[in-house]
Amino acid sequence: MTLNLLMLGPPGAGKGTQAERFARSRGIPKISTGDILRDAVQAGTGIGRRAKAVMDRGELVGDDVMIGIVRERLERDDALGGFVLDGFPRTVAQASALDEIMDGRDPLIVVDIVVPELELVRRLGTRMICEDCGANAPVAGAAEAPCAKCGGRLVQRADDNQAVVLERLKVYHHMSEPLVEYYRVRPTFRSIDGAQPPDRVAADLAAAIEAAGHGAVRHGVQG
Repeated sequence: MTLNLLMLGPPGAGKGTQAERFARSRGIPKISTGDILRDAVQAGTGIGRRAKAVMDRGELVGDDVMIGIVRERLERDDALGGFVLDGFPRTVAQASALDEIMDGRDPLIVVDIVVPELELVRRLGTRMICEDCGANAPVAGAAEAPCAKCGGRLVQRADDNQAVVLERLKVYHHMSEPLVEYYRVRPTFRSIDGAQPPDRVAADLAAAIEAAGHGAVRHGVQG
């Protein structure tokens, strides 16, 4: 069975780091919506030009454009053998569209990384990002180390103060709860404890994916 993994979790849960680590270990692409949005704009594709026009007006990219960009990316040859998707879908409407994109392919395995809010606030309040490529530092507060991705300088996000962090988490929970409920009923859904050390989370993630894959086979789930 081709491994098509969707990772859910709030800001600060570590899902981007875990997604990248897992994708690398399995030799499949990690597909982040931020990355593919930038790629589409830089490549000047039709959908990329539409996204650029929206962003140039200072507006948020709508469902139709994001769905088009994800569809385009998942149809590339390297994603046909499996992928790890991070940052999409964000709404039930996007999840429904993703089901259509996945029609005829092996099912999605969905893992939700759960972390208590107090721990998320602590992590986000000390998080460092690269000022050049925007990647998160894998260790909070590692200010003296260069970015592991591009070697750039790490800085603290301007919007990672406590009030803004709490508002971001409130928005996330408001949007994500219906999304988690959308997937929770599936035999391919699992949740794991993201408040553990990264290696423990990685081990639990691998175990959850294996169990979800067996669940898909037992229930005869189709993509």
